[in-house]
Formats: sequence, C-alpha cells, structure tokens
Amino acid sequence: MLIPRIGAAQEFPGLSGEVLIKSSLIAETEQPAAGSSSTLAVFMEPQSGWHGYWKQPGSIGLAPQFDWQLPAGVSVGDAAYPVPHTLMTGDLMNHVFEHPYALLLPIEVDASVASGTSLPITVDFNYLACRADACVPEQSTLSITLIVGDGRITPEHKARFDEWRRELPRPLGSQASFVTTDDNRLRVSVPLPASVELNDPHLFVATDSIVDPASDQLFSREDDTLTIETQLSKSWSTGSPPDEFEALLSLGTGTGLALVGYSDDALSANASGSQSSVRLILTVFLGALLGGVLLNIMPCVFPILSLKILSLASLSGGEREARREALAYTAGVVIVCLLLGGMIIALRVAGIQVGWAFQLQDPRVIVVLTLLTAAIGFNLAGLFELGSISAGGKLAGQDGVAGAFWTGVLAAFVATPCSGPFMATALGAALLLPTFAALMIFAGLGLGIALPFLLLGFIPALRRHLPRPGPWLASFRHIMAIPMFLTALALAWVLGRQLNNNGMIASLALIMLLAIGLWFTGLRQRSAKRLSWLPAGVAAGLTLAGSVLVPGSFAQHEVDASARAISGDIRIVEFNADRLTELRQQQNAIFVYFSADWCVTCLINEQRAINTASTQKAFEQADVITMKGDWTNGDPAITAFLEQHGRSGVPLYLWYAPGETAPEVLSQILAPNVLAGLAGESD
Repeated sequence: MLIPRIGAAQEFPGLSGEVLIKSSLIAETEQPAAGSSSTLAVFMEPQSGWHGYWKQPGSIGLAPQFDWQLPAGVSVGDAAYPVPHTLMTGDLMNHVFEHPYALLLPIEVDASVASGTSLPITVDFNYLACRADACVPEQSTLSITLIVGDGRITPEHKARFDEWRRELPRPLGSQASFVTTDDNRLRVSVPLPASVELNDPHLFVATDSIVDPASDQLFSREDDTLTIETQLSKSWSTGSPPDEFEALLSLGTGTGLALVGYSDDALSANASGSQSSVRLILTVFLGALLGGVLLNIMPCVFPILSLKILSLASLSGGEREARREALAYTAGVVIVCLLLGGMIIALRVAGIQVGWAFQLQDPRVIVVLTLLTAAIGFNLAGLFELGSISAGGKLAGQDGVAGAFWTGVLAAFVATPCSGPFMATALGAALLLPTFAALMIFAGLGLGIALPFLLLGFIPALRRHLPRPGPWLASFRHIMAIPMFLTALALAWVLGRQLNNNGMIASLALIMLLAIGLWFTGLRQRSAKRLSWLPAGVAAGLTLAGSVLVPGSFAQHEVDASARAISGDIRIVEFNADRLTELRQQQNAIFVYFSADWCVTCLINEQRAINTASTQKAFEQADVITMKGDWTNGDPAITAFLEQHGRSGVPLYLWYAPGETAPEVLSQILAPNVLAGLAGESD
C-alpha cells in the first residue's frame, strides 16, 4: 500500500492547531447490563474538503487505529465501517468518507461485573485526514464513563444508532467465487438476483495486496450471477495467491453487500470439508443411537424397562396394534429428547451454562417426578384404575396408542439423567454442532432408547418369544409396581439432598396427600360411584401446586465445606478449576470426578470403585489427590468444564498422572480395581 508524504499541520497555513476531522466517542447505552453486549460509536465529522479512510484505504492513505484502555470485565471488538465511496486523485484510488460517518464497535460487559460499577473507557484514536493537496495525521484521546445498570437505551440514542446501522453493509448470504486469468486478471462471480438494481457499482476489496485499487472494474450479469473483473496487484501476480479475500460490493444505491470470495480450489476443499462434516454428523448420530440402545441396560433405566415389559406383555391385538403402539412409544421418547435438546441449545444461546439432564437440577421437577412415579406405582399395585381418572382425555386411549406415547414420554424424561457408553461423547459433540445437526443427535438418542420396543413392534418373530397374555399378567403388573416405588424412593433421596429437613417432610406430605386421594378414588371405583375420579383430581391439583411452592419455600442444604471434603473415608477436595491448576503444579497424581445425586451410574461407581477400602489405601500410599465436582443442583463452572472435555453430562472421570500435560479420560463404568491400579502406577 502506498502512503504519500505526510506533512505536519504547521506546514499548511491556517491548519496549525485546527482539528480537521472531529471525533467523539458515544455509547448506545450509558448503563450497559452485566453479561450483555451493546455498541459504541466513534463519530467522525470531516471539515469541508477533507476526508477519512475506510479500513482498506485504497492506493494511498491509512486505516484508523485504536488503542483501548478498558476496565476489568469489559472488552471491545473490531469496528464495523459504513459503505465508503471512491475518490480518484490523479491515477490513485482512495476509499474514503467525505461526510460525517460513524464506526460502530461492539462492547461486552462480563456477567461478573456488579451492578453500579463505574466503567471508565478510554481510546487513543489515530487516523489520517486528507484533501487533494495534503494529508495530516491526527490523534484523539476519547473517553467515556459507563455505569453497569439495566441496559436502558434512550429513544434519541436508539434512533441515532439505528440510522448508523442502516449505513453498514449487509451480508451477502451466499458464497462468492473467483479465478485468476493468465493475463493477471481477477474474475469474481457473485450470486446476485437479476432483480437487484445496480447503479455505478464498485467492489471494495478489504484484504490487502489482492487487486490494484485504481484499475478499471468491468461488470457483467448473466441470470442471477454478477461477474466482476479487475487487475491483480503486482505483489499477487508474482507471489502465491490466497484462497479467499474479504470485500464489500457497493451497489451504487447507498447499499453495500459484505462478502467473502473463495478460490475454486478453496470451494472444492470446502465441498470436501462439507462431506467430512456430513460424515462427522453421521458418526455422532450413530454414537447417540447406540448410546440410547445401551441406555436401556443401564441401572438407572430399570424402571423404564419395567414399563416397557408391562406394555409389551399386555399386547393382545394383531400386527396393526403392535406397530401403532411401537410408533407411539417412539414418538413420545423422541419428542421429549428433542424438547430437552432444544431447551439446552436455547438456554446456552442465552448465555446460561446447562448440560444434559439439567431438568433434574431443579427440585420442583424432582417433586413432580416423585409424585408421578408414586402414582404409577399405586396404579400398578391396583390401588386405583388410571382410565377413570382422566375423563375425556384418557392416557390409555384407543388401541393403547396414547398410553404407549405417554409411557415413552416418561421413559425418556426419567432416563435422561443417565450417561452411558457412546452417549456422553455424542451429546458433548452435539452441543458444538449447528442447531439442526444438534437436534438430529438428540433425535438419534431418543430413537436409540426406543429402538428395542420399535423392533419388537415391527418384527413378529421377536414378539413370538414374549409370553402370551393371561391371568399371570395381573400378578406381573403388581410386581412391576416395585421398581416404580424404588424410583420414587430414589427421587425422594435426591430431594433430601436438595432441600432441608422441613422441605423433605413437606414433599413426603404431598406424596401422602396424593396417595390418599388415589385411595379414595379406588374405593369409589370399586363401588361404581359417579365422579369416582374427584378425590384423585383434587389431590393431584393440590400436590402439583405444592410441587411448585414447597421447593421455593425451603432453602437448600448449606453443607459446610469441611463436611463435603469427606466422602466415605476418602478425603476429597471440592472442585475448583483454579485450584486444579495449582494442584497440577505439584508432583501428585490427581483423580477428578463429576457426579450428581440423581445419577445412579455415578453413585454405583462411587460405591464399587471410588469409596472402597482398597482404593482408599492405594490413594493414601501414592498421595493421590481426589477432587469431586457435585453437579446435583447445577453449576455453571462444572458445566463449562464438562463441555471442555466434550461432555454434556455426568459422570466424567479424569486421571492426571504426575508430569503429564493432559488427563486420561476413564470409562464411565469404573471397574472395582481400576483406580487402585492407576494409583499403584503413580507410586
């Protein structure tokens, strides 16, 4: 890039001490909210006859330069420029602004910054002011002080910033391509509808050393493609051309389109990369599918297996009934997985760190699930009949399709806390993929959970191995109440970890109230009385209201840190990322694991592999440091750490050997002696 000789202001009579382009720093909101982004503007006002420069100034000139001094927790991004215009000076081309214009810069305030905090912001701003016969470097120190608040924007500022944003280029929305010719010409193809009006267009190439800015630009159109041809720069003609460049297409109507041009080779590579991306998504989808299938044999899904077995055993119709129930069950599972996955994606887009099974970190959800599983257990035990309660909207609808659907809904909702082989990696990868691809992965998980039932519904040979319906089915139904009661008991135990004693007693009172209502309904059903569902309906309404009020009325356990440092007989350090970094500087092996009280797989691993005498002795002899992350009630720091290791849920087990830079990721199903063996190797 050529820069003309720069003269000092005093070399030009009448310019000494005079500001040629006045600049000022303006905030869209003077009370930015913590954890949000807003916009700053550097407003430029050139004197008549003078101009400032675009980010690629053309044949001559200099782009503006920023040197920010920012308080802790504040960051400022790159400037967005309005659409410039061309200015020929002799045989040199300038990309300039001759009228007042604004450079817009995104500013972010970290969520950790307290409300009311003063944010003094200063920038040393260097730019070049030019006219036909002179260029003068100017420097301004611009300052503004913001106060962290509610992000309120005044109508005047909103109108002003909206006007400046209208002057910015719009994204093209599709890929442009280019080729180079043997006579050192650049030919760019831009997808542009034939209906778009052009009036003296110009291609501003933002990437340096691509084209000669002063060379002619030839425009031609064929259908919905605009072709631009111009001269390559000398440096590119003699060197290795890049695979892409950034540019702005001015339509000559005050509108500009921001685009990126890719070489044909780069587009071929992108196409190959797209194929690789498809293969990656397919691989992750199959991993989620297989993880869902294996989830059926995980210990935390045993109650769901019970529901499936009972549903399969009760099928007495033909092929059509079996297929319809299989499809309904699958729909229930997949829809829940998609809804949970969509909620995770939406919450993460909103800046909330959540992972898989986030719903069980809310005690209100635990209360509702406890009530639901207890009610199902009472129904299976014969305390009441479900069909009469739901009036016109029976869960066990025609041909059992509605019943199968809601069984699938419950199966998926209760199964999601589990994390089995293949599943954790697949869901961790899903959170890094685009939204549509991520939802495919969540759908794959649901399909995997439902696949055994789906196969039984569509393959008669498999169903022939199931016992035929008969009198034994009533006894089997009563037996199936046991795992549902065990599930309710496990959920109640989780509640005991999330609520204080009064909250736990109140939750048990809700279960008792529901049981009494169901009991009276069962008595009225057996006496064939009208409105037999009324006691259960009243009890259900009261308990659902209580499930919202009770968790919020009783504080969670405030467990003393020293008490949480002991798990069994093994001394455990509470997880902290900074503390982990410090401990890794020591010459000790470190075992880091993440668990939750509602994760049955986690608890089984703790009992059979972590909190054992052999592991304790081996850890003590090898001076192994154990660090535990408790994800029961959710923790954004743990969620972020899980994400860094490609996981969206628990369990996760990491072994940091002395002197190693990266941890060893252990299996999600820990063998009884695996930790003792690792400790022995580190001793």
